Amino acid sequence: MAKKTEKRKIIGLVCEACGQRHYYSTKNTQNTPDKIELNKFCPTVRKVTKHVETKKNLGINVVKKRKG
Repeated sequence: MAKKTEKRKIIGLVCEACGQRHYYSTKNTQNTPDKIELNKFCPTVRKVTKHVETKKNLGINVVKKRKG
């Protein structure tokens, strides 16, 4: 029986201006193996800045499935 692996991982997005992690998202690691860079609003700087994916482990890295 083949081993079932989760394709989607939870990632954190860190602001380049202040260095804090404000946003969390999921990412399909097979389709996008490189780091994600998004322009998001940073509440501490109060501007739209570039947010980069962290390589830190966020604990349990499993997306909970919805019931139904």
